[in-house]
Amino acid sequence: MDLGLTDRVYVLTGASRGLGYATAQCLVADGARVVLSARHSDSVESAVAGLGGPDRAVGVTADLTHPETPERLLAAAQRHFGRVDGALVSVGGPPAGSAASVDDEQWRQSFETVFLGSVRTVRTVAAALPEGGAIALVLSTSARGPVPGLGISNGLRPGLAGVAKDVADEYGPRGVRVVGLLPGRILTDRNRELFAATGDPDRARAEAEAGIPLRRIGDPAEFGRVAAFVLSPAASYLTGVTVPVDGGALRGL
Repeated sequence: MDLGLTDRVYVLTGASRGLGYATAQCLVADGARVVLSARHSDSVESAVAGLGGPDRAVGVTADLTHPETPERLLAAAQRHFGRVDGALVSVGGPPAGSAASVDDEQWRQSFETVFLGSVRTVRTVAAALPEGGAIALVLSTSARGPVPGLGISNGLRPGLAGVAKDVADEYGPRGVRVVGLLPGRILTDRNRELFAATGDPDRARAEAEAGIPLRRIGDPAEFGRVAAFVLSPAASYLTGVTVPVDGGALRGL
C-alpha cells in the first residue's frame, strides 16, 4: 500500500532517539522529509546523519519548555523543504516514582515539558497545517490505565489525551487530523532504564513480557510504522482517537 508520504514534510520533537527517531526512519523510508528536534546538538546531528543528511532530514536543537520552539520547527520546515504537512509530538518520559512520592518541583518541571510543551506545539502546528495535515502525540498506555511507579505519567498523559481529542474536534472542519498514540512496553532507552532501576532488569523484563499477550517487548520500528501510517494520507479518516501500540497489554475494549 502506498502511504502517500513522498515529499511530504513532518516535524518531530524528541526525535534524536527512541520512538521519535524510529518514526522518522519510517517516514523517510517511505519518501517523506523530516525536521527533528532534541535538546542536545550532538544527538541531533547524529540522528540527521543516520536519516540520510540534509536532503532528507534537518535538525534543530531545542527544548519544548521554550515557547519559541514550535515556531522554530515550522520555520525550519518551510526554509529547508518549503512546506509542512504534520508533526509527531514526543517528549522524554517524566521521572519515575509514585504520584505521592515525587516532589512539587518534579511535578512542575514535568508539567512544563510533558504537558504544556506538548500542548503549545500541537496548538502552534495545528494552526499552520493545510487541509490533509496530521498531528500525532506520543502518549502512553498510562492515558488509559495507571502504570505502577510512573505517577507523573499517570497524572499528565490522560490530560494530553483529552487535549488531543479537543484539538481534533476544533481542527477537523479544516481537514486537520489529531491522533494520540499509546505505546506500551517498547525496547527504548527509557524502558531499559526502568528495568535497570528495579535492580534485576532480566526479571523485570520477564515480568513485563508475561503481562503482554504477544509475550514480548515491542521493537521501536513496530511503533514507528504505526505512527508513520497515522500521519500519512492513507489514514485520512482517522482522527480524535487514541491508538494503543502495546502488544495487547491494555485490557479495555
